[in-house]
Amino acid sequence: MKILIAADGSSYTKRMLAYLAAHDEWLGNLHDYTVLNVVAAVPARAAAVMDRAVLKDYYAETSEAVFKPIRTFFKKQGIEATYVSKVGHAADVIAKVAGAQDFDLLVMGSHGHGTLGNLVLGSVTNKVLAGCHTPTLLIR
Repeated sequence: MKILIAADGSSYTKRMLAYLAAHDEWLGNLHDYTVLNVVAAVPARAAAVMDRAVLKDYYAETSEAVFKPIRTFFKKQGIEATYVSKVGHAADVIAKVAGAQDFDLLVMGSHGHGTLGNLVLGSVTNKVLAGCHTPTLLIR
């Protein structure tokens, strides 16, 4: 199975990894794992005055901070994974990557704000589900 894991480095990502560890049917070398981190783009006006190398390093360092504990987790599990960093709006990028690369399953943590929180804050999870046709496992 080709599995996409959307990770943002939050406590919800840690919960998702704990769930995967507790349910060993999701782990193992039978699956092909890709871990995706989406970094929010620096506003265009700010990016225009920044050195491109500095901006590129910022995006890479931000993603690596998310990937580092996940790399450790997978290493302990004896699992190889591909790590992909993208820049943009998280919901749009996750849905696009999941569909474009024909993943069998998308796994992601959900912040679980609830109905009121979603009205006020919006929800990456809701937007991913609306824009993605890949089966999705949400971990709260």
